[in-house]
Amino acid sequence: MLVEVVGAESHINVCDLPQKFEALQHVQGVTVLKDGHMVSRASDWIMYAVEAEFIDKAVKMYGPSTKIGAVVAGQTSVKAPEKAAFEAHLPADVHIVSCHSLHGPSVPPLEQPLVLIHHRGPDWALTLVENILRPFRSRYVYMSFEEHDSVTANTQAVTHAAFLSMGTAWRSSGSYPWEEPEARYVGGIETVKVNIAHRIYANKWHVYAGLAILNPSAKIQIDQYAKSATELFKLMLESKEKELRKRIYRASDAVFKDTPRSRPILLSEDLLDRFSLAIPVTPTPATQNSHGPSRANSHLSLLAMVDCWATLSIDPFADLELAATPIFRMWIGVAEYLFRSRERLDAALEAALWDTTHRSDDMEFIVAARGWSQCVSFGSFELYRRRFEETAAFFQPRFAEAQAVAARMITAILEEGGAS
Repeated sequence: MLVEVVGAESHINVCDLPQKFEALQHVQGVTVLKDGHMVSRASDWIMYAVEAEFIDKAVKMYGPSTKIGAVVAGQTSVKAPEKAAFEAHLPADVHIVSCHSLHGPSVPPLEQPLVLIHHRGPDWALTLVENILRPFRSRYVYMSFEEHDSVTANTQAVTHAAFLSMGTAWRSSGSYPWEEPEARYVGGIETVKVNIAHRIYANKWHVYAGLAILNPSAKIQIDQYAKSATELFKLMLESKEKELRKRIYRASDAVFKDTPRSRPILLSEDLLDRFSLAIPVTPTPATQNSHGPSRANSHLSLLAMVDCWATLSIDPFADLELAATPIFRMWIGVAEYLFRSRERLDAALEAALWDTTHRSDDMEFIVAARGWSQCVSFGSFELYRRRFEETAAFFQPRFAEAQAVAARMITAILEEGGAS
């Protein structure tokens, strides 16, 4: 994408894994070099676009070859290992100005947050990086390595855990609940759940694994999310209405009470309904009013998210304008939509306590959330990959349609001001 944006005005040196060397020869607008040593010796600005898991190995191998006075950056999603690698393996006579585009690969970069980390070097080094990346027309956000990891954990860790758990739960149940005759996941909030879960699983597993496994703050949040979901589910099963309401109302006050009421992040259910993946069915007396209010749902994934934030004293709005991704804006918007209305929140609690329609789904969700938490705690990229790819394979037949629908949904919300 950098080649397409920067164009022919710049000379771009690239390299990749040895087995990809021949394929790269056909890419227009770049000079393909044999390895990272040659790129490092010839380039004034060098970006390591490797997975966080391998950043230390890559910098240790090629960092010593860096051209004197060059500026080095990394595009990893978690910066702690990147910082350690740069400080350990880069020569003292090179500068470090790192970066990270916080939006997903299929989201247009216009006005999206692009983090710049001026870690080491003169002001001109930062200016150079700003000018190189300016054609993306992204919004620069200036942080330290540590601030980056804190913000990304706060805006992405629990969000990813929620959607990964939903997807795994649906795979475990062996059905697409938005397509079944009863179509339990249709309309409004359900549309966001289904479309974004598809969107995440259509990406590469390592996009999410690095943040979850290598970011200490993310690990804590993912663990608490699973605990919150489990504890709330137990209250549901035991019909402990008083305890459940007290806990959720307390969490609601902690997260939303002191937050100024700006215009809603999430738009109307009517708009979201346009992007449902549900297969239309022939109207019957039981379904002819299906375009009315959404069916009752405990929305356990949302209840657990807000409870998790409250338990860890996280203010999700603090980083919202600074560096939130489109998906996080949508998900916190859905939470705000549910929790700002006592009527909708009480309906969710009533469903959680007394309506068993979604009870089996909630059980699968709990098992999935705890499984993802354990996977992250083990620190195993291989286990993460296997869990992710098994679920992705289940959704694969729906990816093409779901990706297109989710992209249109995000674009509509951005254009109409719901995520500005």
